[in-house]
Amino acid sequence: TPWSRSSSAMAERRTTARPYAEAAFALARDARRLKPWSEMLGLLAAVVGDAGLQHLLDDPRLPRERLADLIIEICDRHLDSEAQNFVRILAENRRLALLPEIIELYEMRRAEAEAIVEADVTSAYALTDAEQRKISEALKRRLGREVRVTTRVDASLLGGIVIRAGDLVIDGSVRGRI
Repeated sequence: TPWSRSSSAMAERRTTARPYAEAAFALARDARRLKPWSEMLGLLAAVVGDAGLQHLLDDPRLPRERLADLIIEICDRHLDSEAQNFVRILAENRRLALLPEIIELYEMRRAEAEAIVEADVTSAYALTDAEQRKISEALKRRLGREVRVTTRVDASLLGGIVIRAGDLVIDGSVRGRI
């Protein structure tokens, strides 16, 4: 079926991307530069995801070194020397198109390493800084990990909050009780 081919192609891309993501993570961890590497990989994924550049990734007439130089030039001074070397390795192995999967896998490893849980808190009204801190501290105690809270407002909740953190969902909204 078309879906299974698509699904297996996605799995194959992730499998191929994994060693590169692991290598990037190891470099970043050893240099204590996890966040800067997130930013650099995110920029690289955006650059290779650009429609104008997509056709160049598969063009066998374009030398791999030139493609790497072009991407490094586009990123200007936002890549350190190790990230530039990473781009060159990806280009040499014709793996630049895998950057979206590489950043996704990298971010998963980073979250594990930093023991951070992303929590999405939706409330009927804007939360104060004190309320956000209280929610973050309560989640930290419950989950035993650092928590990064993102908030948004949804007036349709009528009152209260809904918290999503990993597999945990806490619906304390008025709408959820009706």
